[in-house]
Amino acid sequence: MTAPAATPAGKAGDVADGLVDVDPYDDGTPGGIPTYDWNTAPKAEFATRRQLRAMGLRPGGHGPAAELKCRKCSFKPLTECRHKALLFRIDLAKKVRPMTWAKEVALDKAMAARQTCPSCGRRYYYCLPLKTLGMCVPCHDDVPADPTHYTLPRTGHHLAA
Repeated sequence: MTAPAATPAGKAGDVADGLVDVDPYDDGTPGGIPTYDWNTAPKAEFATRRQLRAMGLRPGGHGPAAELKCRKCSFKPLTECRHKALLFRIDLAKKVRPMTWAKEVALDKAMAARQTCPSCGRRYYYCLPLKTLGMCVPCHDDVPADPTHYTLPRTGHHLAA
């Protein structure tokens, strides 16, 4: 019988033995991205999705570069924040793609399904409680509807705008 060959420390032999390399200083942030407290992130470098959208930009295919703690958790440093906002780099952001006619039609059809009463056929300017009531409130309560809150179905072009 021969003894197994010795492998140097830190080589592939560690994996075969079931050892795992653990960083004791890792705070558990996903991907190791930095986490900023509320209102401390550099505004010239990072922005949320909504802030990028207000600037006419979108995340350019890259993942989040940092996280932002919510206002409440910024004052509690030992608690884990569950309401983090993702921050994206402004210099890597791209311009928002323009709305195409097909996309506008598809979005209008989706909104029409949420805004049209199945019993009376009126299209309202707001989303109806179809999951709970199954129809518009005036049909459910059997009261006349306010004509300023809806449009009648049109013939020809079917866009709301």
